[in-house]
Amino acid sequence: MELRHLRYFVAVADDLSITRAAERLNIAQPALSHQIKSLEHEVGTALLQRLSRGVALTEPGRAFADDARAVLAAVDAAKIRAQRIATGDVGQIRIGFTSSASFHPLVTGAIRDYRRAYPDVQIELLEETTASLLSAFRSGRVDVAFMRPGEGDVDDLWARYLFDEPMVVALPATHRLAAEAGPVGLAELSGEGFIVYPRHNGRALYDGIMAACAAAGFSPLITQNAPQLASVVNLVATGIALAIVPRSMARLATEGVRYRPIAGPAPVAPMTLVRQPAPEMPHARIFTDLVLARVRGEGEIDAAR
Repeated sequence: MELRHLRYFVAVADDLSITRAAERLNIAQPALSHQIKSLEHEVGTALLQRLSRGVALTEPGRAFADDARAVLAAVDAAKIRAQRIATGDVGQIRIGFTSSASFHPLVTGAIRDYRRAYPDVQIELLEETTASLLSAFRSGRVDVAFMRPGEGDVDDLWARYLFDEPMVVALPATHRLAAEAGPVGLAELSGEGFIVYPRHNGRALYDGIMAACAAAGFSPLITQNAPQLASVVNLVATGIALAIVPRSMARLATEGVRYRPIAGPAPVAPMTLVRQPAPEMPHARIFTDLVLARVRGEGEIDAAR
C-alpha cells in the first residue's frame, strides 16, 4: 500500500464517484477502478458499494477514509515541518556565551532580534566559561557562541572577530580610589590585591590583564580567583580586593562596587562570534548573519560602548 492509494481512495470517498475522482486526479477511470479494487483486496474487505450511479462508502470504507485522511494530513504536515526546519523557520538553536558577554547589549539584542524573527525556533541558552564553550563545540552541545578565545583556540571553527571591549577597574566602594572620578592609571594599582578570572577558564582575558599591568611596570598581586566574572564583581563588593573587568560588567550594578575607566594604554576584551564551520542545519548560519548585520549597522557597536 502506497500513499497514492490513500489519495485515490480519499478522492473517490469525497466525490462518491469514480468518474469524477478520475477526472480530478487526471487519470483514466479504468485505472482508478483497478487501484481501488487492489486496495480493497489488500485491506481484505469492501470499502465501496457500487451503485448504478456513483458509489457509496461501506461502514469499513467510512472508517478507512477517515484514517486515510488523517495519514495524508500527517504526511503533509511532516513534509512542511521538514521544509521549515531546512529553511531555519522551526527547529532548535543552542546559543552559548560567557558570563561577561551576557551583559553586552549586542548579545542580548541579537538574541532578542532572532527570537522575534524566528518565533517557532526553540532557543537554548548556555552560559559557560570560554574553556567550557570550546569543549561544548567539540562535543556538539552548542551551535553558536559569543566568547573571548585565545590565539589558536578556534582555528578549527568558524569565527568572526566582532570588537574590542574596553576594560575598567572594579573597586570596592570603600577603596581609596573609589570616590574619585575619571580614569585611573594602572600604575596606581601596583601593590593592590587583585581578584582574577582563572587563566584556564579564558586565557585571552587573563593574558591581556597581565600584559597591561606588566606594561605599567608591575605584576598584579593575585589574592583571589573566581570562576565567573559575575563572581569576580561580587567578590569585589566584599572589599577583599579590586578587579579589572570588561566595561559591560558595569551593567551588573552591584551594590558596594564602583567602576572607573583606565587611563592610557588599557587592556581590552575581544569579543568573537563562533560556530561550527559547516553546520548541518541553517539556524547557526542565520543567527551569525543576523549578528554580523547588527554589528555593521551599529558602527562596530559604537566603539564597543
